[in-house]
Amino acid sequence: MPDPSSTPRSLVFGMPLIRERVGGRVPRSPALDATIAQLAPEAAGAPPKRAAVATVLRDGGRGPEVLLIRRAEHPGDPWSGHMAFPGGREDPSDQDLLQTAVRETREEVSLDLGHAARLVGRLDELPAVARGRRMGLTIAPFVFELTRDATLTPNEEVAELVWTPLEPMFRGHLQTTYAYELGGQRLELPAHDVDGRIVWGLTYRMLESLFALLR
Repeated sequence: MPDPSSTPRSLVFGMPLIRERVGGRVPRSPALDATIAQLAPEAAGAPPKRAAVATVLRDGGRGPEVLLIRRAEHPGDPWSGHMAFPGGREDPSDQDLLQTAVRETREEVSLDLGHAARLVGRLDELPAVARGRRMGLTIAPFVFELTRDATLTPNEEVAELVWTPLEPMFRGHLQTTYAYELGGQRLELPAHDVDGRIVWGLTYRMLESLFALLR
């Protein structure tokens, strides 16, 4: 993984850069694929189910900001309480995964991306991993940019909404680790500390896919 501190300071980090880089084709990351395979080997079986999330950006006073949600605490939810992006599983009525991301975002935070945002691009799909095991689910992240002010209202699945600047995470200023126990082994997983909220796991990997395009 590239060292964020080596990124030239002359790089103008803003929405024009994000539109330019994310609007093109997103390459797979061999290093990321290897990490996923090591933590959770792929199991043979039925084709994975699909889900989609919306990485929603806006131009804020501190540069580009990203919308994060904190998932509500629910027994049986493998991502209960995690920091995440709005999104969820594909519904049979969805025409495609883009519609899944739009529908789930509207349901979870009352944000109509079709009217208040434009699609910037799509990142690589990732396998969903929880407790060191693949969940038989792939997740497609779509990047959107808000084009107008919007009032967000979380539903019962969302405990908190947070807009946070992207650049401190991109530059590595919020880098930390998250201690995770797996099979009796303690792992120190990479993470971001957003005012005490730890962004790790799937959401961290999605952010890294985005940042890889901007370096």
